[in-house]
Amino acid sequence: MRALLVVNPAATTTSARTRDVLIHALASEMKLEAVTTEYRGHARDLGRQAADSADVDLVVALGGDGTVNEVVNGLLHAGPDPDRLPGLAVVPGGSTNVFARALGLPNDAVEATGALLDALREGSERTVGLGLASGTPGSEDEAVPARWFTFNAGLGFDAGVVGRVEQHRERGKKSTHALYVRQVMRQLFGEPNRRHGTITLERTDEEPITDLVLSIVSNTSPWTFLGNRPIYASPKASFDTGLDVFGLSRLSTTAVARYGTQLLTSSPERGPHGKHAASLHDLSEFTLHSKVSLPLQMDGDHLGLRTSVTFTGVRRALRVIV
Repeated sequence: MRALLVVNPAATTTSARTRDVLIHALASEMKLEAVTTEYRGHARDLGRQAADSADVDLVVALGGDGTVNEVVNGLLHAGPDPDRLPGLAVVPGGSTNVFARALGLPNDAVEATGALLDALREGSERTVGLGLASGTPGSEDEAVPARWFTFNAGLGFDAGVVGRVEQHRERGKKSTHALYVRQVMRQLFGEPNRRHGTITLERTDEEPITDLVLSIVSNTSPWTFLGNRPIYASPKASFDTGLDVFGLSRLSTTAVARYGTQLLTSSPERGPHGKHAASLHDLSEFTLHSKVSLPLQMDGDHLGLRTSVTFTGVRRALRVIV
């Protein structure tokens, strides 16, 4: 098997020595080319080259969710074709690693490498669905390039939190769960639309859902992890179905206490619920419009401000080794 290993040297939970060990372990089982990323978007460029090459059977992403997202967008630059495109494997090296953990991989890079090698020997793989976000036709964002996401996206509050975290990381702070919690609180108290949201969710032949403050789009479950605790915003979300949406129309102190507690105690059987909550399952396409520009995030990557985004759930988009 011919494989390309995309290594993010800034991965927060793997040292240079650990990465060397992992590279040697993988190279013992396959014809491996390892490339270290040098700039933002480099992993996407490498994924694109692998997709266009006839010589690559597998792309292994060693890094966090951002690295995985870039590789996936490179692999799918011309659209999904699981039977032709190289497969994807993931060795988690970030602070959260939602995609890898949702696939059932260990969160430890060494253990995950062992699991990957076992899966390759056994020929174990699955084809997963992904989400695609694009500018809505007729809106001011219609020219924004489409982008794939593997596990979640968000317009509004949660994307604002991601943006705050990225600002701190650019100043040299480590991406920790404590940092996220602090930025959640700061975003909450700085949110100008806590009681009257600006987001409308529209679907074909359905009544719109209006006045949302928070909108979380999930391609799988759990939505994220707080340390080792999985958080389920949309418990039914799956790589085998369309997209799920969880929205809140109010972020008052009482609502935050209620829904925050429900998120922290959520399970695969029950997610947050109540009169200010909206939960939709297995959607093939929908649009989120906002009366004002709001931050957008995908797979934990802040993508700037948007007023309208169309989401599509694409089944059987990519082969993954697990």
